[in-house]
Amino acid sequence: MVSQTDVTSRFNKFADQDPPEGSSQGMGQGNTAYCQNSPLYVDGKDGAAATLVTLAQEAKLATEEVKVPSSNAILSICKSLIAGGVAGGVSRTAVAPLERMKILLQVQNPFNPKYSGTIQGLKSIWGSEGIRGFFKGNGTNCARIIPNSAVKFFAYEEASKSILWAYRKESGQPDAELTPVLRLGAGACAGIIAMSATYPMDMVRGRLTVQTQDSPYRYKGMYHAFRTIIQEEGARALYKGWLPSVIGVVPYVGLNFAVYESLKDWILKHPHWQPDDGADLAVLTKLGCGAAAGTVGQTVAYPLDVIRRRLQMVGWKSASPIVTADGQVKQPMQYTGMVDAFRKTVKYEGVGALYKGLVPNSVKVVPSIALAFVTYELMKDLMGVEMRISD
Repeated sequence: MVSQTDVTSRFNKFADQDPPEGSSQGMGQGNTAYCQNSPLYVDGKDGAAATLVTLAQEAKLATEEVKVPSSNAILSICKSLIAGGVAGGVSRTAVAPLERMKILLQVQNPFNPKYSGTIQGLKSIWGSEGIRGFFKGNGTNCARIIPNSAVKFFAYEEASKSILWAYRKESGQPDAELTPVLRLGAGACAGIIAMSATYPMDMVRGRLTVQTQDSPYRYKGMYHAFRTIIQEEGARALYKGWLPSVIGVVPYVGLNFAVYESLKDWILKHPHWQPDDGADLAVLTKLGCGAAAGTVGQTVAYPLDVIRRRLQMVGWKSASPIVTADGQVKQPMQYTGMVDAFRKTVKYEGVGALYKGLVPNSVKVVPSIALAFVTYELMKDLMGVEMRISD
């Protein structure tokens, strides 16, 4: 590193030189005037030299901080992604029957509804399709939710780090912590990224879930569904319902993370609830935090989820009898967009239609979100990942 003495010597030599031709010397001898006009000039030659040394030291430190991620850091990222993927797969498979029931209630035709409620619907599926009917579309759902969950948890951790760094820098408080609002922002960013990356699979999963044994033309599987939709409706059809999904994911995922993390922090800081010897929270306590987070998030965002599912059915030429009211209509209700779907749903079915399927969704979302958070943290503990959500 260049010392301050060397910089001072060079600066003095430069300041005593003659100015360039055509320049004015009215402000002093040599280049001193130019040095004084420079933003580096502090208080004479020694002050400017000290400033140069400071800048050089800062530049070196900044260069040293820019490092290629080590193999350990890459391994930690991979483990975090795996933990998130496993959490998503386990949580969704555990509640697959309720997930399918929810979607069927959301999209069934109002003129001749086949299912009058959750219990009756589950009995009907069991009687007509057997136990396999409860898990129809779950393979596609897991193929979607595993990468979705992996990206979502990892994106939340990275977004929360960046937001916390910016918040500490802006507030000037190096020990500041994330507030519920900042956690909401980080969760919203994570939800948008994960949902957008895997949305086509969600659209296909919705249609596979809705079709039944009586469907006039059935998708044979995920790949066949992708190919058929693209051929008949175009590639853009894979993103039908994307806009309400983006809007809905902000409060849903954002509130999930914000409520879960805030409850954990409150419990850890509250003297009555704090574990002995600074231990981590018990699994049952984490399940309770996750359940509360899921309840708040899904209740706020549910109407947008209904609209998303209905938009996904638009353009389906051989729609399921659930959607066409057993042939009474040739195709699902046509919507031109999110606003039109809201308007027609409320006009023809009432405001309550925006909450169709809320009961099975409420029953499944509580254990689903709770299992997702707990499985994620348990997997990271098992794999020895130091980075945790709360950190």
